[in-house]
Amino acid sequence: MNYDIDKTDKQILTLLINDARMPYTEIAKKLSVSPGTVHGRVKKMEKKRIITGATLSVNYEVVGYGLTAYIGLIVGRTMDSNDIISELRKVPEITVANIATGQFSIFCKMRCRDAMHAKDVIFKINGIKGVVRTETMICLEESINDKERLFKSIFNISS
Repeated sequence: MNYDIDKTDKQILTLLINDARMPYTEIAKKLSVSPGTVHGRVKKMEKKRIITGATLSVNYEVVGYGLTAYIGLIVGRTMDSNDIISELRKVPEITVANIATGQFSIFCKMRCRDAMHAKDVIFKINGIKGVVRTETMICLEESINDKERLFKSIFNISS
């Protein structure tokens, strides 16, 4: 579903991408529009599913979960992928899971305290019915985590 996004919508989205908790009154001041205008436009974009929620960034290292790893799952039958995803939902350390193409039928992101904790989670995943084996890649550093550049590219917004 395409939706015409005008300059004001783009400005509102840009501000919210940078800070999802920015009050509508602050956005209104920055854009020289009324808070009601901001509220109405955000509601309209939510209704059109351009905005599907707000996110909060957590510093996992500060809360003791500084090890990030990506796990590729090789499954016996791709038709079992939805059942495997259901089981992965029971593993709180799995923060993202995608059904994928290529070598791995499912690709996950995991957050753990340390290597021993990661080992326990990997063993738990390997125990899920339908998982043939896993391949794990430990993340050394998250170098890019940026939605703003893509957004600006989609809507041809210069910096």
